[in-house]
Amino acid sequence: MPLLRIRLTGSEDDVRAISNLLQSLDGIEHVEEVADLMPRMDDADSSSAGLSDLRGPDAHEIEIDAPNPSTARRVREAVEALAFDLDVLVEFEDDDET
Repeated sequence: MPLLRIRLTGSEDDVRAISNLLQSLDGIEHVEEVADLMPRMDDADSSSAGLSDLRGPDAHEIEIDAPNPSTARRVREAVEALAFDLDVLVEFEDDDET
């Protein structure tokens, strides 16, 4: 069973739109936004210490369980099309043997 991970750079609304799309696809068994495990805190010696906290869109990661490679391929195609429309950057990582 393919496990796809999607990293995307966009707003919370963008993530919600992509998650809704994923949940509407036939055959998708599990969709979950996973927490970012990498801390993003500056220390006193950081080159960005004291700079503004305003930054661009946030990075998010979503995991999807697909029942087979064909469905995983449909997921990729659908997410790529929506990401293009939303102007969101997406990166796919899959753990299947195909």
